[in-house]
Amino acid sequence: MSVTVATLGFPRIGPRRELKTALERYWSGKTSAEALLATAADLRAKTWARQQRMGVGHIPSNDFSLYDHVLDTSAMVGAIPPIYGWSGGEVGLDTYFAMARGAQGHAEDDAEDCGHGHHQGLDAPAAEMTKWFDTNYHYLVPEVSEGQSFALSSTKAIDQFQEAKAQGVHTRPVLLGPVTFLKLAKSKAAGFDPRGLLKDLLPVYAAVLNRLELAGADWVQIDEPCLVLDLDEDDKAALKQAYRLLSRMAPGVKLVLTTYFGGLGDNLETAVGLPVAGLHVDLVRAPGQLDRVIAAARPGQVLSLGVIDGRNVWRADLPGLLDHLAPRLAADRQWVLAPSCSLLHAPIDLEIETAIDADVKSWLAFGLQKIEELVVLARALNEGRVSVAAQLDASRAAAAARRSSPKIHDPAVAARLASVTERMARRGVTFGKRQAMQIGRLDLPSLPTTTIGSFPQTDKVRKARADHDKGVLSDADYESFLREETARAVRWQEEIGLDVLVHGEFERNDMVQYFGEQLQGFAFTRHAWVQSYGSRCVRPPILFGDVSRPRPMTVEWWRYAQSLTEKPIKGMLTGPVTILNWSFVRDDVPRELACRQIALAIRDEVTGLEAAGAKIIQIDEAALREGLPLRRGEWESYLGWAVESFRLAASGVADHTQIHTHMCYAEFNDIIAAIGAMDADVISIETARSKMELLDAFADYAYPAEIGPGVYDIHSPRVPTVGEMADLLAAAQGRLSIGQLWVNPDCGLKTRKWPETRAALVNMVAAAKAARKAVG
Repeated sequence: MSVTVATLGFPRIGPRRELKTALERYWSGKTSAEALLATAADLRAKTWARQQRMGVGHIPSNDFSLYDHVLDTSAMVGAIPPIYGWSGGEVGLDTYFAMARGAQGHAEDDAEDCGHGHHQGLDAPAAEMTKWFDTNYHYLVPEVSEGQSFALSSTKAIDQFQEAKAQGVHTRPVLLGPVTFLKLAKSKAAGFDPRGLLKDLLPVYAAVLNRLELAGADWVQIDEPCLVLDLDEDDKAALKQAYRLLSRMAPGVKLVLTTYFGGLGDNLETAVGLPVAGLHVDLVRAPGQLDRVIAAARPGQVLSLGVIDGRNVWRADLPGLLDHLAPRLAADRQWVLAPSCSLLHAPIDLEIETAIDADVKSWLAFGLQKIEELVVLARALNEGRVSVAAQLDASRAAAAARRSSPKIHDPAVAARLASVTERMARRGVTFGKRQAMQIGRLDLPSLPTTTIGSFPQTDKVRKARADHDKGVLSDADYESFLREETARAVRWQEEIGLDVLVHGEFERNDMVQYFGEQLQGFAFTRHAWVQSYGSRCVRPPILFGDVSRPRPMTVEWWRYAQSLTEKPIKGMLTGPVTILNWSFVRDDVPRELACRQIALAIRDEVTGLEAAGAKIIQIDEAALREGLPLRRGEWESYLGWAVESFRLAASGVADHTQIHTHMCYAEFNDIIAAIGAMDADVISIETARSKMELLDAFADYAYPAEIGPGVYDIHSPRVPTVGEMADLLAAAQGRLSIGQLWVNPDCGLKTRKWPETRAALVNMVAAAKAARKAVG
């Protein structure tokens, strides 16, 4: 049997987040472009060499990116909007980072996660950003226009193939497929379908493939994850058109078409019918499709099987996988074993974790360990199980230990969940009646101003946290420091005239990790970082067992902050669906069961805040939309338990207590009814980059509750003017009544610097006051 191993992509950030450090030093002007590019090249070289040593047969190149692979594709094809001042030729770093992060001339830059690069004199916002399929990775939305011209404007794919070749590593370059690229793209022209640009786009792809062939590439991986979506006949026709042309224009390169995040379903016939030499399928999200794919595949077509989970951290049951695979893999076909998707979504190396519980660690596999699992599977199939008997025995023992561990199940949690009634997930009266109570109790002006929750986590804050973690700073001194930061933030909010204040969250490391660390059933790592976007990295908690809340988590910090002011301080919590979706979730129980357990724990904190005197409690559900299944036929089930979980967390309070929620970048049109069913009193959403376009869904739905559409983009250090924010408020008022509107930034301000935060919020308050005056 001929079985080889492939990786579809590897994390870019480096084992110690070396790329993050290099990017932020470059953005802050502390280092040169040459130094940044040298760090990137070093990371690539080490990644290629390590995979080669481990026995990977198909090592990817062009999976590395300085910011985002979709943005890389926009640069490759020259899809650069005019506002970025690009005049053709090679897309340089200034233009690239201006699209990623916005640009504001010589404004002071940010050393945390976003900024303007060094594009002097350009004043432009960042490109729109949204979530990559159903993941927490953010991509830059391509912008195209009717009559768009494309040209090869970045040779990165060819350059990185040649770079690896010079180091003795023969790679398989990765490209985002043309059809998926156009399906992700947007146009400002109403009614224009970017798919109509396919004929003009394909010559650029053909040019890239031809150059790769000349450079010595024999295989090229083309990612078309759109094949796991609900496709119409035009989509299928576009795929056929694209690959007929590419196979004809670049006949010397073999293409492997890569799908992931779901099953092919009714797109199977289209996928296997395309003139490509190989096909990759996700057998983690859709294990049942294997037999259908084998039966439908053409003779001689290489099948790549995504058998190891590229998005979660659990160790595979290798003997069980072999029992499933071995009878199905015929000797007359070439087979490739791979992760289900790129390992971009997984931490890099479990071996550098030293603080995690030993039992939990024994159940885990990070990126490098997943490659080791693939190599073991391939050897077992090629050479027989006896060749890897020790590894298979260890895998079997780990799976058995996890199943039987007393750390997994808590009878008290199961009993409480069984006692939940439908009434517990309902507020006492309808929103209209609640709103009247809340208006009288809060006494806020029209267009009330607030922020989403967090304030800048400065180097000083991070150092204090690190010193406390190391034992250098005592508990008492650390708490005193945090109280000073909180008091300073509360005073400043009062000074600039915000109406509803927050305590700033200086004690919190991350909006999910902070809660997970205080809940039973979660484990945490020190180095298991994954990229969210650009240099922004997160360490998702590992949800391994039943969840409960042993003690209050936020009440005392809220109580202290509220003691400093007469203005209302929001209680700030992360919602159960977001905690679930932003964690590595256990795979031994249904996701909805785990979510309801988290909801009950958050419910306890909500009622605790209310009992302490909180009049406004925000329960962020930033990740509700990203958990939505990719196939519409599965939406109803997910939205049913997700909305119920939020309501279970939120509905234990009195009707005069105002419940807020917040959602990140997402398309709301198709889930607006579910958002309405959440029955929050106020929702804040990210709308600045879309110029309030996302409010159309709420207007068309006649959303009854109150909304805080973000009036400036916090993912860029650019400070918008009062006029810009006033224009966005006017656009919002054109869609919704003034009585519905709040005024706030797009998201939390944790990753920003204080100078830009102060300037932007002062402008925001001024814009709100001007809007109030304009309407009398």
